[in-house]
Amino acid sequence: MDLVVNGQAHPLDAARIDPAMPLLFVLRDVLELTGTKYGCGVAACGACTVHVDGQAVRSCVTPLSAVAGKAVDTIEGLGGSAGQRHPLQLAWIAHQVPQCGYCQSGMLMAAAALLAKNPSPSDADIDAAITNICRCGTYPRIRAAIHAAAAVLHPPPSKAQPTKAKR
Repeated sequence: MDLVVNGQAHPLDAARIDPAMPLLFVLRDVLELTGTKYGCGVAACGACTVHVDGQAVRSCVTPLSAVAGKAVDTIEGLGGSAGQRHPLQLAWIAHQVPQCGYCQSGMLMAAAALLAKNPSPSDADIDAAITNICRCGTYPRIRAAIHAAAAVLHPPPSKAQPTKAKR
């Protein structure tokens, strides 16, 4: 089976990897993409959030077999090409969101999925969509950063200035 992660195909040896293995462990232990974190193992905390065909999923409970033929995106691919940061990552820095930082890769992936669906979320939309747990409690900063990234990703239409007629 080939697993497509961050746009790159990775052939996996079916004799060596059980299709029931959680995607998280394939990413971390087989492909050595360690940005996605193990938190709780029961899909409660969200530290393991990745995108599968654009949807935020908890990789700790998603079997490898469930992602066959689907595109998987991890925090390593969020910014696009090497050296570029996604507007969410820049907003995270600007708003000093991370404290310990452990949950941040999953939090960023959940926020990116939210903004892909809802370009201008309210605080209530953010609270409903971002169910990841941050033990440091930076939720107000997370909301502010999501709003800031939304403004960069989906700027409001500019109001054209009325022109004065020439006499």
